[in-house]
Amino acid sequence: MKFSLNIDKVFRELLLQEDTDNDKKITKDDNGPKRFVLVDEKTKAETVIEGTYHLANLLQELAVLKEKKMEFAEIDLARIQEDPVDRISRKIREDYWDELTRTIDEKGLMQILQDEKTTNEIPTLYVSAKDEQGVKYFQDLEKELQNFKVGVLPLGYTEEYVATLNTKPGILALGLEQRLNNLEGVPFVVPGGRFNEMYGWDSYFIGVGLLIDNQLEKTMAIADNFKYQIVHYGKILNANRSYYLTRTQPPLYSSLLVDIVKNKVPDLEWLRGHLETVILEYNTVWMVQGERLTSTGLNRYKSGGVGMPFEVEPGHFDDVLAPYATKYNLPIREFEKQYLNRTIVDAGLDEYFVHDRSLRESGHDTTNRLIDICANLNSVDINSFLYKYEKDISYLIKNYFEDSFQVEGTTYASQDWENKATFRKNKINELCWNEAAGMYFDYDFVNKKQFPFEAATTFFPLWAGLCDENQAKKLVEIALPQFIQAGGITGSTKESVAGIPEDVPQRQWDYPFGWAPHQMLLWEGLINYGYLDKAQEMIYRWLWLITKNAVEYNGTIPEKFNLETSSHKVFAEYGNVGTEFDYISKEGFGWVNASYQYGLQILNDNFKTELNVLTLPDDLFKV
Repeated sequence: MKFSLNIDKVFRELLLQEDTDNDKKITKDDNGPKRFVLVDEKTKAETVIEGTYHLANLLQELAVLKEKKMEFAEIDLARIQEDPVDRISRKIREDYWDELTRTIDEKGLMQILQDEKTTNEIPTLYVSAKDEQGVKYFQDLEKELQNFKVGVLPLGYTEEYVATLNTKPGILALGLEQRLNNLEGVPFVVPGGRFNEMYGWDSYFIGVGLLIDNQLEKTMAIADNFKYQIVHYGKILNANRSYYLTRTQPPLYSSLLVDIVKNKVPDLEWLRGHLETVILEYNTVWMVQGERLTSTGLNRYKSGGVGMPFEVEPGHFDDVLAPYATKYNLPIREFEKQYLNRTIVDAGLDEYFVHDRSLRESGHDTTNRLIDICANLNSVDINSFLYKYEKDISYLIKNYFEDSFQVEGTTYASQDWENKATFRKNKINELCWNEAAGMYFDYDFVNKKQFPFEAATTFFPLWAGLCDENQAKKLVEIALPQFIQAGGITGSTKESVAGIPEDVPQRQWDYPFGWAPHQMLLWEGLINYGYLDKAQEMIYRWLWLITKNAVEYNGTIPEKFNLETSSHKVFAEYGNVGTEFDYISKEGFGWVNASYQYGLQILNDNFKTELNVLTLPDDLFKV
């Protein structure tokens, strides 16, 4: 049934009556009557819209029509009454992925350059000198548009050179491709909110969601931009900004390729080029002894660069800098300035920031697990990811290249990579597995002992498939209950942060916060080892949390959640991206969108029914 409405009139009346806190949303926190009468302009027929969820849907539908400059239009009541699960999934599939898609080319450049993190008076785009086509394209565009600057990164640039860019930071170019008669940017999908660039591990999880929603070309484009970054910047970047040139992120490139080929086998030359690049990244980024490869034979996160990371907000490190300011008898802002300019060089503080930059390379920025120790750890997460790399490379060589693959003069068989994987698995189990705790812990190779911080990364070996059945059983029966809250698993156990002083900032990747990648990797791990009922439970918990917050808060799909309160209201460092919008969430948040689509693909129909009425997880499952 459709109602013909005066869009502006109804929009104003609805907000005046229901948006009592004036935040341009209709949420459970508003104190309106939660009952609004719609009158058809033509027939004068009436219908009543009741409840936070349905009123918010009405507001969203009206907002869309207002953006289209429509004065009178029909509203489809079926959209207002749409079941929450169907509505959230539909909007992700039909709207959010497109809203999050970007290109760096004439059409998309200004959207990329003119975001809230751009600090230069004239936005700057950096292009690798190796990309001769890109340099010419963007220099020609610079002359034509005259509203941005092009900087060319020299071949063989050093960390010292990268540091000079901090006074003139900018975006890094990504791939271009020939389309008909024009060069166009290879598309990528951003996380959302203030994140307006391509992020490393976010992009893998986004790719999982895109494949489910039949957007294979966009997923392949993510792989193409991974390849571009490795070829032109030497690594898959934390994100394509100049101050991330020394920092990578968790390696999931091979997983993306395997997901793509299992969805649809692409052109083998395309796959060959990507497999060559995966192996190049493995060898040159991860397996350089003394850098990210350690004496144990296992790996660590180890970012390059010196001093404070550039991207943090003012005051973020005040608790760290304060003792050093006292040591040098300077006000904290003056000490910070001199330290950044390297007028003051302090070895102890430099070492702290080696760990801090490496922590950010891990994607877990920040967690007490990695603060002031990250570069000393053979962490469970990086070694699980690299074990998966080795298994994936073996799989691709065996199944698509007749068991022989050559890269830079070296010929590999699938067994070569199986051997690497077996070595890594044995080392992880030797150094990181704790039989008594039933968990994997990071290994401190400097002090030659486990670092017993209970983190959700303990489940990554389930995802990678490197556990034996006994280890899997202990992880599920002993470890998992310590992480479970109503809405999923927390980033760490409560006990792991119990001894942290109250004046220390609350770290967003620790208890009580929950993140989509942790959930998704856990689900796949449970399925790998046959714990199908437990996988259903954990999927339901997380999707319930997303659905509950979207229903109660005008469609909000945020970056992360507080699992102690089952809420998107997070008051830890950095706040919560994806919660700031007017009237209608246009994009959600990348990996949370993906987790919703991925979870729905696996969830049993009877649980989807319960999800639509928001049945409490603890009414369905025992913690």
